[in-house]
Amino acid sequence: MSQLTTGTHHQFIQVKGARENNLRDVTLRIPKGRLTVFTGVSGSGKSSVVFDTIAVESQRQLNETFTWFIRNRLPKYERPHAEAIDDLSPAIVVDQRPVGGHSRSTVGTMTDVYSVIRVLFSRYGTPSAGPATAYSFNDPSGMCPECDGLGRTVRPDWDRILDPERSIADGAIRFPPFAVATWQGQAYLNTTELDQQKPVGRFTATEREFLLRGRPGSKVAISGSGGTWNTDYEGLADRFERLYLKRDLSALSQKSRDLVQGFLTEDTCPVCHGARLNAAALATRIGGLSIADCTRMQVSDLITVLRDIDDPVAGPIAGAAVASLERIEAIGLGYLSLDRETVTLSGGEGQRLTTVRHLGSSLTGMTYIFDEPSVGLHPRDVGRLGDLLLRLRDKGNTVLVVEHDPDVIALADHVVDLGPGAGAAGGQVVFEGTPGELAAADTLTGRCLRRRTELKERPRQATGGLWVKGADLHNLRDVTVEFPTGVLTVVTGVAGSGKSTLVSQAFTAAHPDTVVVDQSSIGISARSTPATYLGVMDTVRRLFARETGTEPGLFSFNSEGACGTCQGRGVSYTDLAFMDPVTTTCPDCEGRRFKDEVLRLTVGGNSIVDILEMTADQALEFFADTGVRRRLRALRDVGLTYLTLGQPLSTLSGGERQRIKLATRLHRTGAVYVLDEPTTGLHMSDVDGLLALLDRLVDSGNTVLVVEHNLDVVAHADWVIDLGPDGGKDGGQVIFEGPPRRLLDAEESFTAEHLRRAVGTG
Repeated sequence: MSQLTTGTHHQFIQVKGARENNLRDVTLRIPKGRLTVFTGVSGSGKSSVVFDTIAVESQRQLNETFTWFIRNRLPKYERPHAEAIDDLSPAIVVDQRPVGGHSRSTVGTMTDVYSVIRVLFSRYGTPSAGPATAYSFNDPSGMCPECDGLGRTVRPDWDRILDPERSIADGAIRFPPFAVATWQGQAYLNTTELDQQKPVGRFTATEREFLLRGRPGSKVAISGSGGTWNTDYEGLADRFERLYLKRDLSALSQKSRDLVQGFLTEDTCPVCHGARLNAAALATRIGGLSIADCTRMQVSDLITVLRDIDDPVAGPIAGAAVASLERIEAIGLGYLSLDRETVTLSGGEGQRLTTVRHLGSSLTGMTYIFDEPSVGLHPRDVGRLGDLLLRLRDKGNTVLVVEHDPDVIALADHVVDLGPGAGAAGGQVVFEGTPGELAAADTLTGRCLRRRTELKERPRQATGGLWVKGADLHNLRDVTVEFPTGVLTVVTGVAGSGKSTLVSQAFTAAHPDTVVVDQSSIGISARSTPATYLGVMDTVRRLFARETGTEPGLFSFNSEGACGTCQGRGVSYTDLAFMDPVTTTCPDCEGRRFKDEVLRLTVGGNSIVDILEMTADQALEFFADTGVRRRLRALRDVGLTYLTLGQPLSTLSGGERQRIKLATRLHRTGAVYVLDEPTTGLHMSDVDGLLALLDRLVDSGNTVLVVEHNLDVVAHADWVIDLGPDGGKDGGQVIFEGPPRRLLDAEESFTAEHLRRAVGTG
């Protein structure tokens, strides 16, 4: 009898009566040692089951095994809303959050491969620079002394800071904090050493040196509210470096940081030429290659180099590095190099690299939880991802995956489909069983699995063209391509082929007025709601103030109207050192966030809380204001009418957050839109709504460029630009331009191969 059909208690993760977010008393038995995929539309409750219930409870109980001294230093998790969650195993969560890190974090350091390479060079390279730390750009013994191991130098951009055509008195200093009207700028206006009426571009070398660096003993008069006093003259460059380069910029406000960044320029370090290491480390060679040469190589090329090392001492070390590198290559990331900064990785790349680390682990009996691991993957690479998930399962682990991709769903031993809709219309289990049974089921996911991709029969004709000429960023090979205007263009290709570089960097640089909707964060806080994010709330507050004869601030839970007990949060948060954190509904306002006197004030029979509890659809019927209605229609256009105006944005899924960002950029005419993988987080049925939205944008006179792998989007395009033929150094070329029907005949294109299968001709 199979493990799925036995009744043994410990062979299942048991969830009973889960009520987290929109879940409606969900009860589940999830088989252990199996690959279970959770499906359903965006907002149906998948993440609430997997992440907010199972993962949180597993991590919370695991933390309980530690002493309080250690627990106080670990993240704290609140007990999920559920009657019971039993038979859990320790959970490892691999989610879609960007890897992030900092400028010292690279693919090599993140995967620990660079540590092995450093040991290899310290023991086998000649001449040796010393121990492994001597090859670390994060250690003083190995880092370049000029750039401190960053590989680049940041300096003031004097072409931006100083206008050579103007004099100091006429505003030559363009950096606002040092302008002549400021107290800091007085030093340059009041000094007797310079001619304040002379254009700074005509200063002698001596005068310019004094402006920037001053001279020991030089004094200048400064006036303030307390009178006038003499002080030491500080050169413009010295002052800028002291205040903004020799201190932690994170101590400044975001506004100040953004201002300073606009007056800085970044260059490759002139000493190490970007290698980050000092001369001794770079002098060491293995087979004629330095450690920097090795880290610059693609992973696939580095494997070949290290395999050739057969020395009895170095061979095992090189073998350990090869084993890790082969895991990176096996999941389709062989085009990366070890010196690639982690902050430049996409969410999908970061997630797969994180997974590589777990593949090398000998732990078994764990629960691995993945959040849409197919994100950012070309259909060619989804098969590699599937192999990775199955390998984790076959090592004796339970693998839970939140996913929309049909190819990943097909790999599952067990599928849980949530729905039937999103938000309040979701939160229920509508199907449990095998992928084959799901494909025959009468659920939204089942119906989508049964349909076939349809090619667009009559593509729109372009109204003109926008050119990118000679693009050679990253792996692009002198690419010149025309993007047609007035149509929907999809740019596709395998991961690492150069799509994002071409569109998000080369194209937007050539056409700076482009409206870009990418995967970056929407910058939310715990108090952000759809109403505040869309800019509707100000109008609503003014309406209530006008109709009730009060002040607008009274209708804000961030201001005067906030409940005094919970300060407008609607909940109270208890976090004591000796117990789990507990969130409880505020006993005074009962979660409504406002004072009682505010709730008694109504417009059209509705209080401010009634308005915030309306869905976007309901609010459209209530409001007559054209500005409010336009913003609410934008929510409808992106398929988010089920959201309430007051729902915290922190409770939205990744797909919902991207679409609400898109909603704020709509309703222009004659604009050029660039969307970076807009199907991220979207169920197959939601893709239909996205395509309808893109059609409306184009039909309104706009040009739309989409970087995308989803074959339904590719088939729906008017024009396709396919990059490849592969990733990294084997990519960076345009291998096809034309309508999707012609793409079917392209022989060297992986996209064409998979599109033929999708439409039933391959």
